[in-house]
Amino acid sequence: MKRNDDALLWKELKTEHLVQDEWIDFRRSSYLFPNGEVFEPFYSYSRRNFVVICARDENGNYICVRQFRQGLRRITTEFCAGGIEQKDSDREHTDAALIAAKRELLEETGYTSEHWRHLLTLPANPTMADNYAYLFAADDCICSAEQELDETEFLERLTCTPEELEQLVRDGEFVQGLHLLAKYLADQKTGK
Repeated sequence: MKRNDDALLWKELKTEHLVQDEWIDFRRSSYLFPNGEVFEPFYSYSRRNFVVICARDENGNYICVRQFRQGLRRITTEFCAGGIEQKDSDREHTDAALIAAKRELLEETGYTSEHWRHLLTLPANPTMADNYAYLFAADDCICSAEQELDETEFLERLTCTPEELEQLVRDGEFVQGLHLLAKYLADQKTGK
């Protein structure tokens, strides 16, 4: 297959950092299109890479959390997820992500697992952002501790049977796209 990348590439002309702190680098840029036209403003951002954990207990139930999501302005059910902290990022990417995944599962739910699988790494929102999501499966999880939530985390832990989780998906209560992808990838690899 012949490719003509020059006919597709945008050339960045200038960028202004509107907000730049430990949480986000929000930018307004100008681009030169391949046809010679200038397009502005184009908004994009950088955030930390993060993990999503499709975790199941020893009975095959999914370990989920319920929490308020500001973008939707409502409570949703989803899997554990969280940012890869700066101290983790010195390691090889997938290793740092696994460390973060284990930490997030323990902190948000109190569960641990000895059976982890890296499912996929993909851009979180390639249209506007440059961060990556690392999807993991954790099987045969056991509850070994109490939740240790961050000061901004207010969430409820729950377990769902496969049928209950499918119903939450159909009812629009389990709506995070990357979390759904993690579920279906984990199910494929286990033959469920």
